[in-house]
Amino acid sequence: MTDMDESRRPEGLRVVHIVTAFQRYEEDIITPWLSALVSAQRARGMDASILAPSYRGLGPQRIGGIPVERFRYAPRSWETLTHDETVPDRLRRSPAYAALLPSYVAGGLLASARSGRRHPDVVHVHWPVPHALFGAAARLASGGRAALVCTFYSVEISWVERRARWLRPLLAWSARTADAVTAISSATATRVRALADRDIQVIPFGAGLAIPGGEGRPALTGEGPLRLLFVGRLVQRKGVEHLVEALALVRQARSAELTIVGEGEWKSTIQEAARRAGVEREVRFAGHVPEPDLRGFYEACDIFVLPAVIDAKGDTEGLGVVLLEALGFERPAIGSDVGGIPDIVRPGETGWLVPPANPTALAETILEIAGDPERARDVASRGRATVESRFSLDRITEELETVYHAGLSRRSRARAGGS
Repeated sequence: MTDMDESRRPEGLRVVHIVTAFQRYEEDIITPWLSALVSAQRARGMDASILAPSYRGLGPQRIGGIPVERFRYAPRSWETLTHDETVPDRLRRSPAYAALLPSYVAGGLLASARSGRRHPDVVHVHWPVPHALFGAAARLASGGRAALVCTFYSVEISWVERRARWLRPLLAWSARTADAVTAISSATATRVRALADRDIQVIPFGAGLAIPGGEGRPALTGEGPLRLLFVGRLVQRKGVEHLVEALALVRQARSAELTIVGEGEWKSTIQEAARRAGVEREVRFAGHVPEPDLRGFYEACDIFVLPAVIDAKGDTEGLGVVLLEALGFERPAIGSDVGGIPDIVRPGETGWLVPPANPTALAETILEIAGDPERARDVASRGRATVESRFSLDRITEELETVYHAGLSRRSRARAGGS
């Protein structure tokens, strides 16, 4: 069988996803979009699996039918570098965790080499620093046959540029030497091209929640107060304190309330903003919400808002997956004009964009939407149609499969050329 033949095995591609974190149990809320993607790949006939670091001694698992291999890097009580929060956030809050980085890299390299010896067709690396090293180890162990695909999310670029510029050559190397490169948004692709002059395929990841079928409760019925919703981790880059300030301005014109779903280090800052703005009673903190209940929050809201900002680390939203979920439920959606959000929200067409960190503009937009419910519902309907076409799981899975085959073709040419 030739190398080109191997790139299109009839029984389906063997794909290993190398990731920082993956579900530890069925109900775990970590990376629902990744679980959905891998499940969809397996449904299409791919032999897709996960390689992730351990968490408190976790070994091999099968989560939702997905094979998960985990590599150990420390005694079980210390294996908390990942999963509970992002690695950059963990290191910033607890610098002592940096002592685990050498063993993390060593454990990942060994596990990746073992994975490569099982001859995958594709090694798909998420978060290339340091996982591009793992992908390269797997490709080498496969005899150079496996295609290495790197996906960039933007946050890793921001972290390197702000906190670890000495790693910039590694970041550029990962973009330059991969057999195929994808980015989750146009903004992220632009940043990757600044590292390596090569083709970058923009492939957004879809919503973690399936798009509901049938007719649900319409938004903006005029019954009761205006119901605003935010869903996400409570961290600085989400800008939720500005939404709280906007709520206070909205309430000068009409009754309104805000529900905040999620937890995080920025919660106390948001609570303080609510106290200062005098809207403590109108802001509800729902905490972590399991998926079946999260659907109810989307269905109950009138307007969804993602008031993202560029945080002190220079980080912002790489895409804004929660906007996809809100549009899937046909809710009018507002996002800040930063990062990858404009890939989803096109003003007046799929939603509304506002300048970041501008409560006045946000309040004016909320009132504009509430003042013309018929137009708002029409825009929300077009937003849902966009999600179903451009951001559907089927389309994303098909586009990634095309990228995998392109990467395998490039790998075959590289081997034929002796590289």
